[in-house]
Amino acid sequence: MWVVDRSVFNRLRERIERLYGKRDLNRLLNRFELLLGRYGVGRCHGVHCTDELWSQKDAVLIAYGDMVSKEGEPPLRTLQGFVERYLGDAVSAVHVLPFFPSSSDDGFSVINYRQVDPALGSWEQIQALSDSYRLMADLVINHVSAKGAWFRAYSNGVAPERHYFIEVEPGTDLSAVTRPRTHPLLRSVQTPYGERFLWATFSHDQLDLDFSNPDVLFEIMDVLLFYVHQGARIIRLDAIAYLWKEIGSDCIHRPETHEIVKLLRDLLEMLAPGVILLTETNVPHAENVSYFGDGDEAHMVYQFSLPPLLLHALETGESRYLCDWAANLEPPPPGCTYFNFTASHDGIGVRPLEGLLPKEEFEALVERMEQKGGKVSRRSNPDGSLTPYEINITYFDALGFPGRKDSDLCIARFLCSQTVMISLQGIPGIYFNSLLGTPNWLVGVQETGRARTINRRKWGEVELQGLLEDRSSPAGRILPEYLRRLRIRAKYAAFHPDAPQQVLELPSGLFGFRRSALDQSEEILVLVNLTLDAQEIATGSLHEGFPDRTWHELILDWSEYGGDLEHLELAPYQVLWLAVQAS
Repeated sequence: MWVVDRSVFNRLRERIERLYGKRDLNRLLNRFELLLGRYGVGRCHGVHCTDELWSQKDAVLIAYGDMVSKEGEPPLRTLQGFVERYLGDAVSAVHVLPFFPSSSDDGFSVINYRQVDPALGSWEQIQALSDSYRLMADLVINHVSAKGAWFRAYSNGVAPERHYFIEVEPGTDLSAVTRPRTHPLLRSVQTPYGERFLWATFSHDQLDLDFSNPDVLFEIMDVLLFYVHQGARIIRLDAIAYLWKEIGSDCIHRPETHEIVKLLRDLLEMLAPGVILLTETNVPHAENVSYFGDGDEAHMVYQFSLPPLLLHALETGESRYLCDWAANLEPPPPGCTYFNFTASHDGIGVRPLEGLLPKEEFEALVERMEQKGGKVSRRSNPDGSLTPYEINITYFDALGFPGRKDSDLCIARFLCSQTVMISLQGIPGIYFNSLLGTPNWLVGVQETGRARTINRRKWGEVELQGLLEDRSSPAGRILPEYLRRLRIRAKYAAFHPDAPQQVLELPSGLFGFRRSALDQSEEILVLVNLTLDAQEIATGSLHEGFPDRTWHELILDWSEYGGDLEHLELAPYQVLWLAVQAS
C-alpha cells in the first residue's frame, strides 16, 4: 500500500481544474490515480537521493552521449569511463544531452521518448551512469519530431494522436507571437481530412504539442516518471516558455505554462521527492526567474544573463554592468537555486542582456565576437525586423586574444571566467568543451551548415587522451586546474548553493562578492581582476574587520593576509578566494 500526501494531491487537483475545467475533472483524476499506481510513491531511491537537494560538492558536467567515442564500445559507456577516470569526484552530476532517437537538432527533435538511440547505447548504460553520478535528462516538452510515431499517427488520422498537435486556420493573425527563429511559424501537412497547418516554433521538423489537450499532458507526465524510474535525478524542461499557445497573445510565459510546471513539481514531490526540476528559458532575467514561482515551481533556473555579462566584462575590462546585475539579484526562494553556466551546447544567448547592457555596448560585443570567428543567429520581430538572439562561439575563443590563444594570459582569462561562475550562489554547470579550452569548430559548421555546431565538437578517446597528456596544450593546462578549483570549492560551506551572497563595492575593473556559510561558521571573499593590468584593492573596503583576522587564500594556498596589510594586488585576470573562520 502507498499513502498519498493529500495536501499535494489537492494542490494538483486544483491545477488540473484550472487548466481543463470541471467537466472532465473526475475522469482526469482517475487517470492520475492510475499513473500513481503505475509508478508508486516515493520512487526516488539510491545513493543520489538524500534529504538535502544540493551542497557545495555539486557541479554538473554537460555533455552529449557521444562526446567521447571509442571503437567497439557504446559511446555512453565511453563517456562514463572518461568522466570517472579524468573528472572523478570533481563533478557530482552528468547532464547527458538528449540521448533518444532524433531526426535533427542534435537530439532535440525526439522521435521516441522511451528509447535510447542505439548509436549511443541502451538504458543499461544510462542506468550505469546514474549509479555513479546524478543523472540530468532532458524532457523535450514543447515539440516532437515530424518523423516520430505521434506525427505519423496524426498524419493518418489515428486517435488519440490526431489531437496532439496545434492546427491553425490559414490567414490567422499570428503577428503577436514571440518568435525565437526566422522560418515561417506554420508547416503545411497533408492529412486524410485535407491540408492542415501545424504550429512549429523551432523548425518544421519540430512540431509543437497541444497542451490544451489533457491527453498530451498525461503522456508527458508518464514520460517524466519513466525517466525518473530509469535513474534521472534532475529533469531539464527544454524550451518550456513556449509551451501554451493562445491565439492573439505572444504565446510565451502564459499562466497555463507556469501552472503546468507547478503541476510537474507537485507530481515529483508526491512520487519522487529527491528529483530536481530545472527550467530552460533563454529570455530576459525577470522573465527567466519567474519560473521559480513562489518557491512552488522550478527548483532551479538557468542563470542566462551570466554568460554574456561576464563575457562583456572580461572583454572590455568594464565591471559595472556585471556588478549592477549581481548586486540586484534577488535571492532564490527557499528550496530553489540558480544553475550557473558560461557555455552549453547552444550559443551564448543575448536576449538576457535586455535592460542590462546599453545598445551601443551590445552591438559592439556582437561585432567583436564576429571578428573572433563567431556566428550570430537572429530572430524575427513582429515588425519584420531581425535582431540577434544568440552568439555562436566557444567561450574559450570568445575570450581569446587573436594570435595568442595558447598564451598564459589567455588561459588565465578563461580560468577567471570559470572561477567566477563556480563561485556564485547556485550550482555550476560545466560544458564538456569548456573543460578543454576548445576553439571554434569551423569545420563542423561547414559540414552541417548550422551555426551551433561551432561549439559541438566531439572527440575520439585516443585524440582526447593525447591532448590531455600534452601539458602545453590548452586542454592539458585548463582541465587539471579547473578540477583543482572545483575540489577546493567542495570543501567550503560558504560555497553551498543556499549560502548568501553580497556584492562588494569596488573600483572599475574589479568584481567581488562575499559568500557566508549558512551557520555563519566561515566567510569567503571572492575578488576578481577583470582587466589586462594588475589592480590594487584597499583591504579596508573589503571587510570592516579585515586587519583583525587572518585570511587564508584558497587558490594559491596563502595564509599571510591580515594584520597591517593595507592593499591586495591582483595580477591580470586573477581570482582570489579569501577565507576566514568565524571568530
